[in-house]
Amino acid sequence: MGRVPEETATTPDDGGVSTHTVPNEVPVPSDRPIIAFFDVDNTLMRGTSLFHLGREAWSRKIIGAREIARFAWHQRRFISVGENQDHLDSARDRALGLARGHKVAEINSLAELIWEHRIKKRLYPDTVGLTQEHIAKGHEVWLVSATPVEIGTVMAKHLGLTGALGTVVESVDGIYTGNLVGHTLHAERKAEAARDLALTAGADLRDCWAYSDSRNDIPLLEMVGNPVVVNPDATLARHAELNGWPILRLTPRSIRGAQRRVRREARRVRKSARRSPAEPK
Repeated sequence: MGRVPEETATTPDDGGVSTHTVPNEVPVPSDRPIIAFFDVDNTLMRGTSLFHLGREAWSRKIIGAREIARFAWHQRRFISVGENQDHLDSARDRALGLARGHKVAEINSLAELIWEHRIKKRLYPDTVGLTQEHIAKGHEVWLVSATPVEIGTVMAKHLGLTGALGTVVESVDGIYTGNLVGHTLHAERKAEAARDLALTAGADLRDCWAYSDSRNDIPLLEMVGNPVVVNPDATLARHAELNGWPILRLTPRSIRGAQRRVRREARRVRKSARRSPAEPK
């Protein structure tokens, strides 16, 4: 992509000491939308959002003690060893069972309660801050997660993001059937959904960004021109090192570096190329 050179600028190290000078080049603004995709669990927030769905459902007496114990076990496993397909399938089945027979409006209200009581205080402020760096560049910022789309949509709304891609449960006449529409948004399926969104938006994937902590999101990260791994599991860390991807640790120094990279390297989207929030996604 083209860059417009500006005057030479001093680059300080993280201690504020000037170390060398480099040309300060500004990327040419984009005439097409640019999308930053953010994973949710252990990237934007600590733990798994499905667990908090279970916790809130239990507190509202929608599910019983046995079910919440299973959600809690999944949460502990997720935090200690990360996600895997068997655990994801188990959690998905419980979530589908939870939704079955309930009104869509009821689950949407539950998602709002989950945000207010459980998710908001577990957000990582630093990665939330990175979403705003992309917003400031005129980028679309989409959450993309295997979590039910209702939770992702509520999070995106409250964080001022563009929208959310997530697992969709079928509803008929305003009542959930408990069946999936399509597939759980995981691994290759997540990458496919993100690719379809970029195609619909007219975005060039070489200019897009993706953030995740999990080896299961390697297809998503490989798809974009600007992958960033966040507190990665061991497999993803090795893959990132082999491919020269930035590794973001949730430390002040690492966050400052990530913010500078977005400000310096991300292309700003011209206002004429930005999609209206009212446009179909």
